[in-house]
Amino acid sequence: MTRKTKFPPFVFLSLSLLWFSCSSNKQNFTKNDLIKSEKLIGLDFSKKDIDTLYPYLKRNRSGFDTLRNYPLANDVFPAVRFDPIPFGFEFREQQISSDWTIPEGVEIPENYDDLAFYTIPKLASLIKYRKITATELTEFFLARLKKYQPTLQCSITITDSLALVQAKRADEEIKNGKYRGILHGIPYGTKDLMAVPGYPTTWGSAPYKDQVIDETATVIKKLEDAGAILVSKLVSGALARGDVWFGGKTKNPWDLSQGASGSSAGSGSATSAGLVPFALGTETLGSITSPSTRNGVTGLRPTYGRVSRHGVMSLSWSMDKVGPLARNAEDCSIVLSVIQGKDEKDLTTKELSFGVDWKKDITGLKVAYLKEDIEKDTSDTGDNLRKALKTLEGMGIAPIAVKMPKDVPYKGFDIILRAEAGAFFDELVRSGEVDIMVEQDQKSRANSLRQSRFIPAVEYLQANRQRQVLMQKMQDLLKDYDVLISPSFGNDQLLATNLTGHPAIAIPTGLDKKTHPTSMTFIGNLYDEASILLLAKAFQEQTAFDEMHPPGY
Repeated sequence: MTRKTKFPPFVFLSLSLLWFSCSSNKQNFTKNDLIKSEKLIGLDFSKKDIDTLYPYLKRNRSGFDTLRNYPLANDVFPAVRFDPIPFGFEFREQQISSDWTIPEGVEIPENYDDLAFYTIPKLASLIKYRKITATELTEFFLARLKKYQPTLQCSITITDSLALVQAKRADEEIKNGKYRGILHGIPYGTKDLMAVPGYPTTWGSAPYKDQVIDETATVIKKLEDAGAILVSKLVSGALARGDVWFGGKTKNPWDLSQGASGSSAGSGSATSAGLVPFALGTETLGSITSPSTRNGVTGLRPTYGRVSRHGVMSLSWSMDKVGPLARNAEDCSIVLSVIQGKDEKDLTTKELSFGVDWKKDITGLKVAYLKEDIEKDTSDTGDNLRKALKTLEGMGIAPIAVKMPKDVPYKGFDIILRAEAGAFFDELVRSGEVDIMVEQDQKSRANSLRQSRFIPAVEYLQANRQRQVLMQKMQDLLKDYDVLISPSFGNDQLLATNLTGHPAIAIPTGLDKKTHPTSMTFIGNLYDEASILLLAKAFQEQTAFDEMHPPGY
């Protein structure tokens, strides 16, 4: 991205406790400051050690100040890059592409508003067979966005001018026989972490609400090339945390007293309410899974490195992923087929094929499940998940009970995300602009960024070494299976698989007693989204949970 700020090149060059005792770049620190700082990191150096350290740390401090004088663009990744591939990993054979069936005979519904909940193939049928124009469909979703935005607060910028230009182009191309494929003429929304020229890219946060990045995120460009039509930049919770942004709190359309959950809150809420057929979100630690569950939609978190993050705000270089939220698993797979792939502007991406053999016999899949985690959940969520397991068993699936890796320091891993976020938003904290963020409580992003400056570089690296151990343990767990069934929340899998980079899909399993949606999660092997998509689609063909939508929309 072209907006430049003075971000340090990597977290272990900037994270140090000892120098941060002073309040400004020009203020000197004393040996007493060092003695007090020791307590924060659990060390106790002798007086002689402090005397020896003091001049060394003054030199370090000078180095920190020097680094800050060299601006870095937002898209500069650290020189040390995360690779999710563990020892002994073997890439599974993937189908080169998928055949998307565009059904014939689809008609405009008698209740026109029902069009809002059509799947991508059904909408594509209407467009391909000229029963509706891309412009008409775009205007329909734009009108819904404008109607429900005051209630749901799910959109930051409605991109109507761009959308109508793209729709007109799509209509002309289709009329002239240039049909780009199943997404041609299909409207969508994107989480407002992704750069689109001419429009604000606010990251959901007050300090950046007027930020315009003159660049197109790779995923947006790929969808544009496929003929999809961008109708809205949807809410991201402030700097990819929660569902509160500088303009309000995004609501769950099933229950307006609830937030939509975060941080892909707008993508979850808008898709659920039928304001867009699908949306892009991002996940670092649950930000696709959580809003998919809360809002009752299907959300796919691809393997780390499967989808380019060029032009997308970084929260954690080693954990961020981009993926779709949609009506069902097939819709997610359609979107993934377009946005995935190698990108020369994102060195974490890989040149790998993606496709799903929808004719494959699901009973040949090797499936495991987290039996103890599922059984100990006594809530409605657990009841619905256990019922879903019975449905899968009736489909010929015989899941085998397994456990998440033990002897793992799960509580220590959060510093990886927080340290990397602190590095990316270094200038925001040092400038004091972090103070104008809407939320300032203990759990806020603002507070998280401030405390990140007190994470020692040594602990950050030790956490990543433990992460490598976790990667091997997850490899040992998953290597004999195609799919692992898990609760979406309440156990260690969400943190573990976000750290290891494994793909996951959250799919609806019904409603609880308060008529709130519930879900379950399928975990796949690295770069094997096909297996979890195949099983998810089969489950959704046997149930109607993915067809539910909130009343009144």
